[in-house]
Amino acid sequence: MAVRHRLIKASPRSVWTVLEDGTRYADWVVGTSSSEPVRGHWPQLGSAIGYEIRLGPVTLHNETVVRRCVPGEVLELEAKAGPLGTARVAIEVHTWGDHSLVKVDEHPLRGAGGRVHNVAVEALIQIRHRAMLARLADLCEAEAAEEERRRPMGQVVGPQSDAGGARA
Repeated sequence: MAVRHRLIKASPRSVWTVLEDGTRYADWVVGTSSSEPVRGHWPQLGSAIGYEIRLGPVTLHNETVVRRCVPGEVLELEAKAGPLGTARVAIEVHTWGDHSLVKVDEHPLRGAGGRVHNVAVEALIQIRHRAMLARLADLCEAEAAEEERRRPMGQVVGPQSDAGGARA
């Protein structure tokens, strides 16, 4: 299984805000060029995001469906990749001091992807996850910096309880 993690210098609440915005999926998921919610209210169970993948002159339309969601903590998705089948992508957000430890776990679920899954495919998924987590970190850290910049000088921000009972 391709498992990767990254420390993101933003609160779990900030990370979750990006994950729960279905219109921003293409901003952090490597390989997608656009995204929009197509069914339900993202990220509720069964909701879906449609997205485009552009490979030169070819544009593919796929969707990702929420299979499990624990708000603020866990988002498990089934990413459909046309003839390649589907993959399970689990994203966990953990409090790590004032920051977030984000873990991504992906493996083929159905179709051709599962039949050709090998060490080489795992290596490619690891490279993709490294880039994906870097994009997610960049988004979350930029938003956290902007939020900090907007806060009035001298304002103290106390611990807050988020959806998982973790400090934000």
